[in-house]
Amino acid sequence: PPDKEGGLPKQVGNKTECGLLGLVLDVKRDYQPIRNQIPEEKLYKVYTFNSVRKSMSTVIKLPDGSFRMYSKGASEIVLKKCSHILNEIGEPRVFRPRDKDEMVKKVIEPMACDGLRTICVAYRDFPSDPEPNWDDENNILSDLTAICIVGIEDPVRPEVPDAIQKCQRAGITVRMVTGDNINTARAIAIKCGIIHPGEDFLCIDGKEFNRRIRNEKGEVEQERIDKVWPKLRVLARSSPTDKHTLVKGIIDSTMADQRQVVAVTGDGTNDGPALKKADVGFAMGIAGTDVAKEASDIILTDDNFSSIVKAVMWGRNVYDSISKFLQFQLTVNVVAVIVAFTGACITQDSPLKAVQMLWVNLIMDTFASLALATEPPTESLLKRRPYGRNKPLISSTMTKNILGHGVYQLIIIFTLLFVGEKIFDIDSGRNAPLHSPPSEHYTIIFNTFVMMQLFNEINARKIHGERNVFDGIFRNPIFCSIVFGTFAIQIVIVQFGGKPFSCQPLDLEKWMWCVFLGLGELVWGQVIASIPNSNLRFLRRAGQLTQKDELPEEDANEENEEIDHAERELRRGQILWFRGLNRIQTQIEVVNTFKSGTSFQGAGALRRQSSTTSQTQDVTNVSSPSHVSLSNALSSPTSTTAATAPPTTGRESELCQSACLLSLLQGCHPVLINHLFLNLSY
Repeated sequence: PPDKEGGLPKQVGNKTECGLLGLVLDVKRDYQPIRNQIPEEKLYKVYTFNSVRKSMSTVIKLPDGSFRMYSKGASEIVLKKCSHILNEIGEPRVFRPRDKDEMVKKVIEPMACDGLRTICVAYRDFPSDPEPNWDDENNILSDLTAICIVGIEDPVRPEVPDAIQKCQRAGITVRMVTGDNINTARAIAIKCGIIHPGEDFLCIDGKEFNRRIRNEKGEVEQERIDKVWPKLRVLARSSPTDKHTLVKGIIDSTMADQRQVVAVTGDGTNDGPALKKADVGFAMGIAGTDVAKEASDIILTDDNFSSIVKAVMWGRNVYDSISKFLQFQLTVNVVAVIVAFTGACITQDSPLKAVQMLWVNLIMDTFASLALATEPPTESLLKRRPYGRNKPLISSTMTKNILGHGVYQLIIIFTLLFVGEKIFDIDSGRNAPLHSPPSEHYTIIFNTFVMMQLFNEINARKIHGERNVFDGIFRNPIFCSIVFGTFAIQIVIVQFGGKPFSCQPLDLEKWMWCVFLGLGELVWGQVIASIPNSNLRFLRRAGQLTQKDELPEEDANEENEEIDHAERELRRGQILWFRGLNRIQTQIEVVNTFKSGTSFQGAGALRRQSSTTSQTQDVTNVSSPSHVSLSNALSSPTSTTAATAPPTTGRESELCQSACLLSLLQGCHPVLINHLFLNLSY
């Protein structure tokens, strides 16, 4: 029943099925008795919808024992499988190819041009004896009798055209990949605003798409894809493979200076590969399958395209919030470090004391991150082009702001440090005794520094050179609370902090001067915004990656990791091979030296000589393991001596056995005997 009286009935389930059942009700028929007569468990055979054949079929058993199959699917595809059609009185007649062409031109195409999704409903009867081979789909789904062609309108949601327009304004190209008829897809794309009359765009179906991107051997060529995807806006009658091929082709394209970032929406199981391949995969939370949800990165709980626009807006807002915080924090860091270091070197005492620096750090880290990271997203975020994949986090405009405000603050602080006592006619705080009480001089420096940070925090709200830094400031109550709260705490620290904060209470006039110098940050920010970045050439490459620093593509990374891992394993095996053989040869030489009475010096010389020889031979053996002869350990005089010598001790016998074993293993690949060498070497 409808939610509201007089409204449309509420549909639950597949929209296509609900539309067809609604048509049955409109012609004053009731489908419920048929459902009761043939429940789902009595269905004899079901061919579920397949994106390749673009149809579904259900077989039921009739009372006389024969079978009847009902099919529905894409109109032009199912019509090709029909050999008969029902006439006005419900009798089948021959359906000739000429009649099919006429049906397409006079019925299907006009419906499709109006944005209707056309579906053909057909049936076929089978005898009970012999029973058909239901697994032979090609024969089963042929020789059908067409019942009717229905047109289903999938109305465009009112908010979708506006959402697509926002995407286009934000520099996002929207492409529609659908299984619908080309005319239906084009009509819906026009309604949505994906394409506009007079523009240079491509609307093609899957067959034409594959013809354009594949060579004579049927292989996909990137050069061919690069000629198609820039102008492609609608891809109709497409398969999941076409969708994945398009996504991969755009990602692998090298036409643009930077790699394209691709987001894909999908709800079906077959959309999984495309969702996985895309940089960002959006799955439908209501209509989406579990496979699509698992393959995606983001799930749209309301199945609404406008939610994608919100996701883009929030994503850009998070990126900008990080940039705002970095701009503010780096300015404070640069100034605080230079002031503390320079002041300590020149005046033998830092103008900013330890406890004061802790308060500054609290403002800089905790409060600033809360204030700047809680800015709500606005529509203005969608009025600029997206950031590139390799765009530096600190842009040239941010670098200009950091350096510009840093220069202003350093000039003010050093002016107050060296001539402040003359300006305010107070005692100098420089070169004061170690345990002297706090001075007004250094308190003014600390208070002015904090005031400049507070007003620069307002400047940091804009990172793209905007002039109105107060725009939307009252829409963020957290920001306002933090700024006013910090100001109130600063008053308490200066007036009542005393010796713990190294502060001397200031009168109203000095407070006004501190606030005035802080307000100068806002005026100076307007001056900085007036300087075009083009005049500051050294900022152009600020924060950019060099060619060597640029990360390779994800797929290339995976392949390189696999190759590097294999090479590392091979080299590791070779190293262990050399180490094990050298150790065993050395041990054999030591044993033989004891037996023959040779001095240790001779053994050392023999070891060095044989070690070099064995490494050369081992390299040859490793490079061609299939043509390996037994090495020195069995054919040399040392092994002969070991075999004909008197009985040896247990340790000598163990060494000789190890030597024989390793010599026999020389024909094996190094990686296969890593574990043996690990045990022998350590």
